[in-house]
Parts: sequence; structure tokens; C-alpha cells
Amino acid sequence: MQSKIPRLSHFHKLILPKKQKAIPMSQSFAKIYVHLIFSTKNREPMLHDSVRESLHRYLATVLQNLGCPPVLINSVADHVHILFELGRTMAVSDVVEEVKKSSSKWIKTQGKEFTGFAWQAGYGAFGVSESSRLVVEKYIAGQKEHHRKKSFQEEYRAFLERHRVVYDERYVWD
Repeated sequence: MQSKIPRLSHFHKLILPKKQKAIPMSQSFAKIYVHLIFSTKNREPMLHDSVRESLHRYLATVLQNLGCPPVLINSVADHVHILFELGRTMAVSDVVEEVKKSSSKWIKTQGKEFTGFAWQAGYGAFGVSESSRLVVEKYIAGQKEHHRKKSFQEEYRAFLERHRVVYDERYVWD
């Protein structure tokens, strides 16, 4: 026996009678934290101590200019972790594209050893709840210590699995 599903027009009548008008919202709100992870091309250890702090400041400025306030940025030699608040009208892919493109251009100006610099093509972006934000900040802040025990690949796979992202290992690395 099929159950009757009301047509959309009948559904609206139940919720909002014809004589009653909808009250528009005066403002739109969003607070979405994103934990962004991406590596250097082929995980080359190119993020030297000599450029790391300047890179973090540069990344923070790019994010701020996009309307995506940075919360914490940290890196090790072959990858970056960024926790930021996604701007209400921004798409994650657009933010990532601009952050990687502009920082790649910038880092190439920092010395001859960076002329061939590139970021990996892909990235991982994971939503972070307000209740988990401090845990993620602590994790990002402890990258140097964390990577004494675990490679970037191990860490990244763990993130993909923890967030139940379906992936094919053949296409994760470049």
C-alpha cells in the first residue's frame, strides 16, 4: 500500500495559510570553522624555519582579506594546517584556491631555493564544531612534536578515515 504524500502546494497551505505572509529574516548568520590541510608538491620538505613564520603571517593576511578570519596556522617542513572561520559568502574551494595560489607566488620570491616551489594539487578541508575548536587548536599547535612519530601520509589518512571521507589511495598523493 502506498502512503499518500501531500503535494507541495498542500504542504505549504498547512504551514503557512494564504492570508499569512512570511516574515523575512533581516540578517544571515554563519560560524563555520574549517581545518584545512595541504602539503608541498610531492611532500618536499621546503618549508624551512627561515620562511615559516613569514609564510604563516602571509597566509593569515590572505585569509583575512578574503573575509575568513584565521584562528591558527602552523606547519612543518612538508605541509600546513590552518584553522579558519569560513566567511559567510565564501566557498571552501575558492578560499583554498586563493590561499594556495597567492602563497605559492609569494614563497617563490623568498629566495633561490624556492623558485621551483609548488603546493600539492589537492587538499583536505574538515568542519570543526565550536565545542571541538580548542582540541583542534591544540593539535595544530603541536605539529612539530606530532610529526616526530607520524608521517604526513599517516596523519592525512587518519583524518580522511576519522571524517569518513571515501578516497582512492592512487589519487590522494601528488
